[in-house]
Amino acid sequence: MDISIVIPLYNEEESLAELTSWIVKVMEQEKHTYEIIFVDDGSNDNSWDIIEQLKTEYSCVRALKFRRNYGKAAALQVGFQATKGNVVFTMDADLQDSPDELPELYRMITEDGFDIVSGWKKVRHDPVFSKNIPSKFYNFIVRKMTGIKLHDMNCGLKAYKRRVVKSIEVYGDMHRFIPVLAKWAGFKKIGEKVVIHHERKYGVTKFGLERFIRGPLDLMSVMFISKFGKRPMHLFGVLGFIVFLIGLGATLYMGIHKLVAVSNGIRLERITANPLFYIALVSMIIGTLLFLTGFLGELISRTSGDRNYYQVDKEI
Repeated sequence: MDISIVIPLYNEEESLAELTSWIVKVMEQEKHTYEIIFVDDGSNDNSWDIIEQLKTEYSCVRALKFRRNYGKAAALQVGFQATKGNVVFTMDADLQDSPDELPELYRMITEDGFDIVSGWKKVRHDPVFSKNIPSKFYNFIVRKMTGIKLHDMNCGLKAYKRRVVKSIEVYGDMHRFIPVLAKWAGFKKIGEKVVIHHERKYGVTKFGLERFIRGPLDLMSVMFISKFGKRPMHLFGVLGFIVFLIGLGATLYMGIHKLVAVSNGIRLERITANPLFYIALVSMIIGTLLFLTGFLGELISRTSGDRNYYQVDKEI
């Protein structure tokens, strides 16, 4: 099969039929073999009923439904596992991503040799202060921290080689950082294409103000995972060793200073009356705890099981 199109959705009943017919029209013109995989992230409207109806009209439609709402990352991970196509696309179900972009993205993967091609919504039809400006700032920070030169890291419209989606694990809210996870997995040829951004035609956005908190936290998480996920001792062990040495050095200084003073007949206050003593003590305790954290992290990283615990309730 040439193409798999993974579409996560949550309460998008109004747009599903129009989106499916649009994709089918584009794919039939291109003469590709393809499948459309809807992943219903626990919708509480009629989205699943509409998908069942679409399945009777289009043989290319496949679908999975979560028992409850797990989030976009979970939907993408399960969708990636179900794909059979050599090139995998992701796009949102709200009609803001245009299926007309798919042929060129496919060409960039198959002919230009990119591992990933990410869409860039250069002209956005979103509120300026609540989305556009925060998005530009967020993407600037991510570019500087990861070295991946993408203008729109979180664009839902992306194309991947099959081996990319089969090699990464998306969980939590890591859907924002799939290119970072892919780069960490060894896929470094990451491209970008300017795509058309349509205004939302139906429904409302599913991401609120909490994204301003989750975004930076997720970025720190993915940076830690990419650098120290399999070797946490390299971070916590080094930090613990340095902090412990600071405390030990301060303790030795106070002890030697006290002994020299006593040997010379100089009367000094008790070591426990010196605030530096407690700073040194706390430093050694913190250093030990950091070292133990790294040790436990090493044990967990080597014994952790599969994170694939998402419960699929229905499947077509």
